[in-house]
Amino acid sequence: MFKANSNYSLISESYLFSTVARRVEEYKAQHPEADILKLGIGDVTLPVCDAAVSELIAAARSQGLRDTFIGYGPEQGHKFLIDLIVTNDYKLRGIDILPDEVFVNDGAKSDLGNIGDILSIDNIVAITNPVYPVYLDTNLMAGRTVMMLDCTEENGFIPVIPSGKTEIPDVIYLCYPNNPTGISLSRNQLRCWVDFALKYGCLILFDSAYEAYITSSEVPHSIFEIEGARQCAIEFRSFSKTAGFTGLRCGYTVVPRELVDKNGLNLNNMWRRRQCTKFNGASYVVQRAAAALYTVDGKKQVRTNIDYYMENARVLRQGLLQARFEVYGGIDSPYVWTKAPVKINSWSLFEKMLESCNLVTTPGVGFGTCGEDFIRLTAFNTRENTIEAINRIISLKF
Repeated sequence: MFKANSNYSLISESYLFSTVARRVEEYKAQHPEADILKLGIGDVTLPVCDAAVSELIAAARSQGLRDTFIGYGPEQGHKFLIDLIVTNDYKLRGIDILPDEVFVNDGAKSDLGNIGDILSIDNIVAITNPVYPVYLDTNLMAGRTVMMLDCTEENGFIPVIPSGKTEIPDVIYLCYPNNPTGISLSRNQLRCWVDFALKYGCLILFDSAYEAYITSSEVPHSIFEIEGARQCAIEFRSFSKTAGFTGLRCGYTVVPRELVDKNGLNLNNMWRRRQCTKFNGASYVVQRAAAALYTVDGKKQVRTNIDYYMENARVLRQGLLQARFEVYGGIDSPYVWTKAPVKINSWSLFEKMLESCNLVTTPGVGFGTCGEDFIRLTAFNTRENTIEAINRIISLKF
């Protein structure tokens, strides 16, 4: 008789955001009159910019004409988009990335979960705590040993690099600016991680989904700004939060040619082979829309949306501080990580926000044990709703 993957018993039965959604639906069923504002899941609310929509429509229409129809595309992504990525996201920042090191995908989440296909299950994987659940769950599903790097108030929610006296991980997940805490790493802090990886032969999987929200000059936009990173890092990028592609689904992964394991296996070649076998490429029309983001109008429209969300983040930070909450993030990130002025655990604070303020947040403990007592708020809402949410929090009684 067949056997299922028993490793699934090691993860929670429900994905964090599915659990939050279920609790909200239960509350709405009991209180249909409630005016609920959602600051929990990190989905954008502003529509896709005009430049991308226009190109999306044009590309879709082209598929109805014999002369412009496009069938199967290259699994790595179309050249027109890859060339724009290489030039705009890297060369303009003084970073040398080759076109065949860029792999267009249907969203960063897919590649972050699938990258394990080219990595041995014998690897010890280091993951920050709290953490975006996909990193932890996908490695537990595969049966890898996971070591947690605790990020707490005491260390400013910045992970401490393992010392030579402790177990040395083989693979390290880093997400900066961070989801869920909103904390960023300075160039010197990231350089320490790269130096550590080079010294011990580790692979860094660097999730840079929120780089467009960086405002601090000392925070790098790419791990490849750090010397030596090409020998030890893979970078994941996304158009979801940058340009509202949460529904359209498009992003990319950069796998440098220099990346080889201890046996000389080349990760760029392996990832290409994996993608050709298991992935047919992101949709042509969506890639055309993504390409439009790099036009003059596209860049301007995307920047306008990001600035709008970051003003929401400023409103959240200011209001929470006024309400005497402890606040992290919201400076280089659309996420605000916060704790109430009184002792109350994450799910209780989530419930209080829902029941007393009709606000949906995300309980910090859902991201890991070090998230206990915290909740995550997102800036992905309208200005009016963000201000209203803060007014409700300010009037909250504990």
